[in-house]
Amino acid sequence: MKKATFGAGCFWGVEAAFRRVPGVVSTAVGYMGGPFENPTYRDVCSGTTGHAEVVEVEYDPSQVTYDNLLALFWSIHDPTTLNRQGPDRGAQYRSAIFFHDAEQQAAAVASKRKLELSGTHQQPIVTEITAASTFYRAEEYHQQYFEKQAQPRCTI
Repeated sequence: MKKATFGAGCFWGVEAAFRRVPGVVSTAVGYMGGPFENPTYRDVCSGTTGHAEVVEVEYDPSQVTYDNLLALFWSIHDPTTLNRQGPDRGAQYRSAIFFHDAEQQAAAVASKRKLELSGTHQQPIVTEITAASTFYRAEEYHQQYFEKQAQPRCTI
């Protein structure tokens, strides 16, 4: 199994999208990318921790490739909006790929470049590509949020 970590706005919808991918073994929502230790949802939403809302994806590379996960990542959010997705604003909603090894880093950089050259977006792509740091699992009520709600809402 391998891990991949993505930030693409509100983590509820991002998690739901990745959970549908064959070969994804598990997902968890949480926080990554800031120096504040053990942040809570309230801390991250304050905009003072430096963390992004992220989804950590555990996947079987014999069933789904990292490139497939990257393609989904690019398709489910707007990578041209700095520190926001739809109505959600703040650095915690930034577009980010947190790579776990040099192979993921190279693939992420290549996929971003390919998207930039495609002309799909009129604005520059602002997605950060950064080494994965400590993943802080979000509170349990955030995990698989869409599956727990009668009428879930998210901008994704």
